[in-house]
Amino acid sequence: MTIEEKYQNLLANIGTYPSAAVAFSGGVDSTLLCKAARDALGDRAMAFTVISPFIPRRERELSTEMARAIGIRHMVIEIEEMDPRVLSNPKDRCYFCKKSLFGRMVDEARSHGRNFLFDGSNLDDLKDYRPGMRALQELEVKSPLREAGLTKGDVREISRYLGLKTWDMPAYACLASRIPYGTEITGENLGMVERGEDLLHGLGFSQVRLRHHGEIARIELDREEMDRFTKPEIREKVSRALKDMGFTYVCMELEGYRMGSLNVFKENEVRK
Repeated sequence: MTIEEKYQNLLANIGTYPSAAVAFSGGVDSTLLCKAARDALGDRAMAFTVISPFIPRRERELSTEMARAIGIRHMVIEIEEMDPRVLSNPKDRCYFCKKSLFGRMVDEARSHGRNFLFDGSNLDDLKDYRPGMRALQELEVKSPLREAGLTKGDVREISRYLGLKTWDMPAYACLASRIPYGTEITGENLGMVERGEDLLHGLGFSQVRLRHHGEIARIELDREEMDRFTKPEIREKVSRALKDMGFTYVCMELEGYRMGSLNVFKENEVRK
């Protein structure tokens, strides 16, 4: 199937819905989904962006920029206080988080006459430990990219074909995903993660995760970028800055960036 055919298949899928709202982060998947919803449904489509303490400032700004470029009606929902069950950070944190945030978006969608809420899950998301998927199923949130059989690679190819600037952007995930399960999520540790990742992005690194292990900052980068990190001037600048932010030790993950690396504990439990 050609790229054009894959996109037309996605549009046909979305076109079966009378109206919809898109849960929009401004990332690779949800940007393509917004574009497709706008193309397939016109003014019957709109986008919601949730702003919470878990969302980096750079992603909030990008969602506004991309919604404007696509021409889709865009609303921002501000969440100041998170569910205590989420902040306690159990292994099913993502379930409670998505149940709360997507539940709010479902209600908002209905209040604006949109019968369905879409999320940007693709086929590859089924390969990782994702307890939040259960919440989406319970709320009857639809996933058109997955329904159309699109992988992350397909999403990037179609986005490039359509001229979307997000096509080669690194994968995004909420800041809470940098905090190991069982460690309480606080404004302090979220702030340390965001400032640390902003530092690394500012130094030109693209795919970045700064995992917060108490006194230890564990940095994950694409393997292609790891050699540059070891240059003395960069290594020393990062170490000094992260220690000034409150970390005692700074280390780099030798396997490089890996989606869902903090889920290894859950995977080990499953294998047992």
